Amino acid sequence: MGGLWTETYKLQTWLQVEIAVCEAQAELGYIPAEAVAEIKAKAKFDPQRVLEIEAEVKHDMIAFLTNVNEYVGDAGRYIHLGLTSSDVLDTALALQLVASLDLLLNQVECLSQAIRYQAQQHRYTVMAGRSHGIHAEPITFGFKLAGWLAEIFRHRDRLVRLHQQISVGKISGAVGTYANIEPRIEAIACANLGLKPDTASTQVISRDRHAEFVQCLALLGASMERFAVEIRNLQRTDVLEVEEFFSKGQKGSSAMPHKRNPIRSERLSGMARILRSHAIAALENVALWHERDISHSSVERVILPDVCILTHFMLVDLTELIKNLLVYPDNMQRNLNCYGGVVFSQRVLLALVEKGINREEAYRIVQSCAHAAWNKPTGDFRALISQDAQVTEKLSAEEIADCFNPQKHLQHLDEIYQRLGI
Repeated sequence: MGGLWTETYKLQTWLQVEIAVCEAQAELGYIPAEAVAEIKAKAKFDPQRVLEIEAEVKHDMIAFLTNVNEYVGDAGRYIHLGLTSSDVLDTALALQLVASLDLLLNQVECLSQAIRYQAQQHRYTVMAGRSHGIHAEPITFGFKLAGWLAEIFRHRDRLVRLHQQISVGKISGAVGTYANIEPRIEAIACANLGLKPDTASTQVISRDRHAEFVQCLALLGASMERFAVEIRNLQRTDVLEVEEFFSKGQKGSSAMPHKRNPIRSERLSGMARILRSHAIAALENVALWHERDISHSSVERVILPDVCILTHFMLVDLTELIKNLLVYPDNMQRNLNCYGGVVFSQRVLLALVEKGINREEAYRIVQSCAHAAWNKPTGDFRALISQDAQVTEKLSAEEIADCFNPQKHLQHLDEIYQRLGI
């Protein structure tokens, strides 16, 4: 990904656009075909030389064209005919963004495969579901991962749609009126570059497209952070249901030899913050003056490489994290049965209601037993329920045992997996 955002690659896309326009001009008979052949044969650039020229002329596109013409010679007079700088800059930028999206989509697929595999492996690995950070009802670790997979599928679909939105070029000249170049040239050049012409550009392609690009990546980053935060929470010493893989020779702390820290997950959280901050900057870029200004340019030189490289790195990092994630079903079972299985309280409540007890009264009975077991070293909700006269009057020992069967909570799990196609 980093290679797509080097100075050399950027200038290569500029040259690609200039040549595509020359080819379109020749196709319509505006410039000699022989000149285009000569341009294609001779056109080169030296990034260092471009910088030297730019230091003098203070204009990056003029510096680039001057350097290219040093190689091309007389045929160079046909380069950039009727164009303005933004024709090349924005169309070339679209090529960079499209190439970046292709890499991101490929890595999203790798991440989805890693999540899919773990979701299949732990389809029936029972654990405590949590709300507000407190034990709620049983779920499976695979069910949790299935939710992640569905979220990644939505991001994949967003990126596919984004591919269409960002694959747009603009060859319409100063202020976008085609005064010195025909729309047909734009159509041919864009088609040859794998782009479509912008519907109605000004001197630039409107920055709502680029803001959408950055926001989509920031949203993807937010989801990756959600997964990372969950892993961090589940790795806490007092929970320890999952853990990042700790390689041989790895050290967690300069002071405490026992430490095994969730450093990858924490790193992902930090990088997601950067992505979100760039989304704000991209939104600020939308409101340009009149037909254009260049206030967006300096911002994009920072945020667009950053968001593409960061998002790709995060996808690779999270994929490896999930592939090698250590999962501890025994600890999940231990936590599930904390205080004698209080996570099954609703099953007991509903069983009592089905036996004819008023719901408010049933709630009072069950809550009393649950709170009596809560946070006690020997707290045992199931034992208290089994000894409560109001409960045993209505429920048999077998019916009480059935309330504590986690399989009741998994009876529709397969339907969710079928929706995801796993």
